[in-house]
Amino acid sequence: MAEKKMVKGKAVKAAKGKNVVVKQETGADNSVKADKSVEAFDPYQIIKFPLSTEKAIKAIEFDNKLTFIVDPRSTKAGVKWAVEEMFKVSVIKVNIQNAISGQKKASVKLSAGNLASDVSADLGLI
Repeated sequence: MAEKKMVKGKAVKAAKGKNVVVKQETGADNSVKADKSVEAFDPYQIIKFPLSTEKAIKAIEFDNKLTFIVDPRSTKAGVKWAVEEMFKVSVIKVNIQNAISGQKKASVKLSAGNLASDVSADLGLI
């Protein structure tokens, strides 16, 4: 992994070869503070749509799992947060698969107290 370096107003090399621009602000005492601006996550940008294939429906019925197509830049933690925010359920585990076509598929296992069949009925899958 590449190191993250703070350089005033310039793009620096971050993890996985991506460039990050670091903004700096000066306080009342003219000291320099580094501020990495973080965008607020929107769960509707992370989760694109639920998958309703035969395999996904079987996972809903037998394994208490929901399957979604998600944004290619999303992470397991982001998908977990988005599902918990959108459907008000508790998530146990998230598995992510990257397809050759560029889509990212997330399989989300719900806790025993939350039934995937109830959530899928609200989505209109079953």
